[in-house]
Amino acid sequence: MSTCGSIAAENCSGPRKAGRPLDAAKRRAIVDTAAHLFFHHGYAATSIEQVAAAAGVSKVTIYNQFGEKRALFAAAVECECEKMRGHFSLDAMPAGTIRERLTAIGEAVFDFLFRPEMIQFERRIAAETEHDPAIGSAFLEAGPRRMKHGFAAWLRHAESAGDLRIPDAELAAEQFVSMCKGMGDLERRFGAEVSAEDRHARITGAVEVFLAAYGADADHR
Repeated sequence: MSTCGSIAAENCSGPRKAGRPLDAAKRRAIVDTAAHLFFHHGYAATSIEQVAAAAGVSKVTIYNQFGEKRALFAAAVECECEKMRGHFSLDAMPAGTIRERLTAIGEAVFDFLFRPEMIQFERRIAAETEHDPAIGSAFLEAGPRRMKHGFAAWLRHAESAGDLRIPDAELAAEQFVSMCKGMGDLERRFGAEVSAEDRHARITGAVEVFLAAYGADADHR
C-alpha cells in the first residue's frame, strides 16, 4: 500500500490516543503496514502483534496511538481511500471542461474500485461482517462514505463555479458513481472480465446522463 500522498500522516491515521507521540514517518509506516495486512489477509486474520512486528514497533506503541484494532483498521482504510479522494481535492481538480473533469473522475473511480486487491478486500470484509457487523460499519464510514462526502464537496464547488446545478450533491455523487460502475460492479464481484469498451461506454454514458440532469444548461423544470 502506498502512503496518503499530500495528506498529512496525522490525518491519515485518525485522532491521536494517549501515549508518547510518534514522528510522522513512523506513524505512517504503521498505517501503511496495517493497510497491507488488512487488505491481503482480512481483518480477522490480522493481529496487532503482526502489524507491530512488520512495522518494527511494539504492540504497546500501536495500542497507545490507536486504542484498538478496529480504530487502526479504520485509519488504514481511510488512508488508502485518500488516494481516491485526492481526485476530488480542489487543489488537484482535473483541468478541462466539466465533461472532461467528470470523465477523469469516472475513470479514477473505476480504476480504484476494480483493482484486484480492492475486490479481494471487499469480499473478505463482507464475509467478516456477517460475524461482526461493526467491521462493516467501520469500513463504510472510513472508506465509501468519506469518499462520497469528498465527491459531493467537489460537485458543490463545480456548482458554485456555474458548471452544474445540483439540488442534492450527496445524492448526485451516489448516482454518478453508480452509473460509472454499472453492471461492472457485479461482474467484478463474480470474476467476470470487464472490457475496455464496456468501461468506456459506461463512463461516457454516465457523464452524458449526469450532465443532462445536472448540467448548467439542462432543463430543470
